[in-house]
Amino acid sequence: MTETLSHYIGGRRVDFRNGDYAEVFDPASGAVARRVPLGAAHAVDMAVTAAAQAFPAWAATPPLQRARVMFRFRDLLERHADTLARCISAEHGKVVSDARGEVTRGMEVVEFACGIPHLLKGEHSVDVGRGVDSWSEYAPLGVVAGVTPFNFPAMVPLWMLPVALACGNSFVLKPSERDPSASLLLADWLHEAGLPDGVFNVVHGAKPAVDALLAHPQVQALSFVGSTPVAADLYARGSALGKRVQALGGAKNHLVVLPDADLDDVVSALLGAGYGSAGERCMAISVAVCVGDAVADTLVAKLAPRVAALSLGAGTDEPDMGPLISAAHRERVRGYIDSGVADGATLVVDGRDSQTPATADGFFLGGSLFDHVHSDMRIYREEIFGPVLCVVRVADAEAALQLIDAHEYGNGAAVFTRDGGAARAFARRVQAGMVGINVPIPVPMAFHSFGGWKRSLFGPLHVHGPDGVRFYTRLKTITARWPAAAREAEFAMPTMR
Repeated sequence: MTETLSHYIGGRRVDFRNGDYAEVFDPASGAVARRVPLGAAHAVDMAVTAAAQAFPAWAATPPLQRARVMFRFRDLLERHADTLARCISAEHGKVVSDARGEVTRGMEVVEFACGIPHLLKGEHSVDVGRGVDSWSEYAPLGVVAGVTPFNFPAMVPLWMLPVALACGNSFVLKPSERDPSASLLLADWLHEAGLPDGVFNVVHGAKPAVDALLAHPQVQALSFVGSTPVAADLYARGSALGKRVQALGGAKNHLVVLPDADLDDVVSALLGAGYGSAGERCMAISVAVCVGDAVADTLVAKLAPRVAALSLGAGTDEPDMGPLISAAHRERVRGYIDSGVADGATLVVDGRDSQTPATADGFFLGGSLFDHVHSDMRIYREEIFGPVLCVVRVADAEAALQLIDAHEYGNGAAVFTRDGGAARAFARRVQAGMVGINVPIPVPMAFHSFGGWKRSLFGPLHVHGPDGVRFYTRLKTITARWPAAAREAEFAMPTMR
């Protein structure tokens, strides 16, 4: 019998006898691995109610005690990292070693959250006026929610929940219904770490569950990672309801290759950044911008045989690339390749027919490489989210910057060069939230914050790091005086003299 997953509400697995279910596939074989319930308003209300009931006691727990729960949770993640990585690989399809890297990057945010007593320290001023002191405090919001994508079923939830919980909030997670099992492992380990029942909850579902979270009056804030149209919609609707919304959208990340760059290093960087995780990363490099035809000709000649030789297979076999998440997404990526050919781009390596008998039933697609791509082509304008790399040729570094800045997305950008002045100018001028200098995927460490510009992020605050603490808390400022005797009424605006 096919395994059926459960929601996690109030510290226990919860099953509903009636309702809809979605199939969770093993992308490497194409077989149905398990079923996941599709919760909606009723399940969301149960989870939010449990979170609201648990919130006051958790918020009153000293930050040091909350940090100790995070310390124990971090130890459990490290102890069970291989179990979590294999769970991710089985449902997402990514290579197990890549999944282990995802777990590590998520665990780093837990480590950051362990420092919450220091991070929640406010400011204090003595004698802002005669006998008057003033100080600030950071108060938790209440019930907060996270809606996370399929491409990082552990890392993205771990970018949200450790900071939210350490700040004293309770949390409802709505993971992707395509690879939901990792969220239940996180719930189990948080419980084992000593997190009180109801402080963390998991509701599976699709759009109705997201809509119910957004509409629920007790949900104070929502964090989202996904496509730009959904991010824009959630930000607009949530803000209109008076909620805090942090919505990360799509990306089209460029890597600029200057004429002095080490092209062998660039090729290695593009292979990992463009084709790792089959391109299903919001920080994947999908455009290589070559300054000059000579650079482009040499780069494509070096890169093409490496792309054609990329190995495919199940994530447990440690190939170069695993499958895509679903058959439908594979066909969507194929459609983009068809579009690029129709628009006149040069398809140097065609990954559409790279299946082998061993992978025939899985959702596999080989790496594709386009040259002579122009900015008016669909494969350049839109996020493909698959193993497709586009090479764009420009005359100079200024044209490369103008190309990046004109794109609607501004998640990440990178430059490869030996010229420190050129790199510095690029980093200062480029319109992107995360910039790499000879680093193809510049994902910040947990003690910095992650987020893009333009239509890659809706909301003023980025994810995790210092911005995460700001997002999950409200600032409160207290001004105090202890008068020695009764005072007379003062009708003028108070001034501190």
